[in-house]
Amino acid sequence: MPPIFLLVCLLPGYSEGARILAVFPLPSSSHYFFALPYLKSLASLGHEITSVSPYPQREPFRNIHDIPVPEVFENFNEVLRIASTPRSTWQSSDFINEYVLNLTKTVLNNEGVRRDILGPQKPHFDLVIMDLWRMDVLSGLAAYFDAPIIGMASYGTDWKIDELMGNVSPISYLQSPSSRFYDLEAYGERLLHLMERTFSYMNYKWRHVRKQETLYSQFFPSVAERKPLSEISRNFDLVLVNQHFTLGPPRPYVPNMIQVGGLHVDHSTEALSAELDHFIQGAGESGVIYFSLGTNVKSKSLSEDRRKVLLETFASLPQRIVWKFEDELLPGKPPNVFISKWFPQQAILAHPNVKLFITHGGLLSTIESIHHGKPMLGLPCLFDQFRNMDHVRQVGLGLVLNIKQMTSEEFRSTIIRLLTNKSFEETARITAARYRDQPMKPMETAIWWTEYVLSHKGAAHMQVAGKDLGFVRYHSLDVFGTFLVGALVILGIVTYLLVMTLRKCLFLIKRGKCEAIKKIQ
Repeated sequence: MPPIFLLVCLLPGYSEGARILAVFPLPSSSHYFFALPYLKSLASLGHEITSVSPYPQREPFRNIHDIPVPEVFENFNEVLRIASTPRSTWQSSDFINEYVLNLTKTVLNNEGVRRDILGPQKPHFDLVIMDLWRMDVLSGLAAYFDAPIIGMASYGTDWKIDELMGNVSPISYLQSPSSRFYDLEAYGERLLHLMERTFSYMNYKWRHVRKQETLYSQFFPSVAERKPLSEISRNFDLVLVNQHFTLGPPRPYVPNMIQVGGLHVDHSTEALSAELDHFIQGAGESGVIYFSLGTNVKSKSLSEDRRKVLLETFASLPQRIVWKFEDELLPGKPPNVFISKWFPQQAILAHPNVKLFITHGGLLSTIESIHHGKPMLGLPCLFDQFRNMDHVRQVGLGLVLNIKQMTSEEFRSTIIRLLTNKSFEETARITAARYRDQPMKPMETAIWWTEYVLSHKGAAHMQVAGKDLGFVRYHSLDVFGTFLVGALVILGIVTYLLVMTLRKCLFLIKRGKCEAIKKIQ
């Protein structure tokens, strides 16, 4: 019997299959494909999954019923283009928050969602599982069905998730994903980091909370009469976080935030095609470099100048290159380069002849590379990729370049350094061993805690009181304010006494001078 099934069978209070609503509407595949193996595992254990996402199963999977929301792909390329354009913190926050609001409207207006979930024949669900990315309104589904709710944080956590959960998140050493990474050892960088966090917080609270509340009342009127959105959105029983202390900077978590970094990693990787296996095996001692920019950034969309840098560099290397390229043809492709629109990435990274991973730095890819012990060259483009790759650089797992500015010489010398300096390979090997050394596999951990929530009809007893506190009380600003006011009062009294004393002295001095003048006269 597989370990995960044995684990679940041994759970106290293990019950029959539950009806689970899974909501993953973002048109970014990493969010859904982080959760998909977990949802399939739950389905294999007998739970019935209703999945709302833009990625329906290509082949039917037992106990998974898809409600596709393909509308979310409309204008998504334009969204990515704008998101990658340099903007101020306020503008970026405004754009993201407005995008998520419109995405939520699109999902709730979807025909299948309105018919099968929000329709007059209200279905029953025992649990709601949802992507945790600023989609506060969708958390109303849990209250609508009176069911526990589990959030999944595919890119780790950020200030918004920490706030919802009442999680400790000191800005002195922790950063949320953004378009740049701050050196928190330097005062000026800490100041800029504080300003970015403040602007992001203010933008959401001042500009978008009211819009979210309006949308919530529109789609969940009966629930909104009883519970405000501010209460509903903070009522997550559990959050499964795609992190581990070997994958990013170690940090604190409240009890109901569970680390399952690498949940999606396939421990029985599929076999390579004969053609690809022959290409990799034929590289000899020089080995192979695997290159992929993920799903959101397309290699085929790179400018001619950037593509020229890549082609010139790859042609000059003795290694063979496996390049995820989204077109059938790549003009000027060197003979040592193998292209395809799709590759079994985990199987490639598991191959012993693959020496280096050139990556965009998405968290799923970063974790896969760490799991298989491969050094990385990061070319981050969006969102959390900058944070992920800066950590990789800091701990010695790889190096980072700016894909928009790097030269062929810089690109080539960095690759050679990563391949010849054995410290990167050694660090990757040590980190992989540390990551794999866990009491339970991430999937087993996620399943155990899911069954725990189902068995106990929620996990409100694990929630910390801090999640319900306002900013002032959470940070004890009222208490500190009392001391500050007291100090100011004392300072005011002392100042008043000094002024009065000084006036009296001046009066006495002036009076003494007048009497002395009279005597002289």
